[in-house]
Amino acid sequence: MSDCFRHLLRVRYAECDGQNVVFNGRYVDYIDVAVTEFLRVVWGNYQDILATGIDSQVIALSLNWKAPAHFDDVLAIGVKPARIGNTSYTLEVSFYRYATQTHIASAEITYVMVSAGDHKKMTIPQTMREQLAQGAPGVVVDHAGAN
Repeated sequence: MSDCFRHLLRVRYAECDGQNVVFNGRYVDYIDVAVTEFLRVVWGNYQDILATGIDSQVIALSLNWKAPAHFDDVLAIGVKPARIGNTSYTLEVSFYRYATQTHIASAEITYVMVSAGDHKKMTIPQTMREQLAQGAPGVVVDHAGAN
């Protein structure tokens, strides 16, 4: 996982279901948090991006589970670019249990670049395309207190 950006997140009790595992719907929240932190490293502050008239919207998300996550697990969520098109980009997201490196889940999320305010599809600006392609390999944002 060192070839990608990583976000460390600790599973909270309220995120688990009656089966004592992380509820499936919470993974979408985890993806949103990890991608937001990834894009903050790649492109900077979200409000500054909006101020330039640029925004992104989710258009597709697929998620596959391999193993359960439990209360108090620290998850390492890896994010890296998978595909960059003219107006859209897809990110690969991987979930691992930090302590054991057990693969928990993987996802792909696709965004379309839109104008802020009226949400008209637009071409990804060249500078942003280059920054996204570079990604943030080796960067770790630790919101779990694991390091």
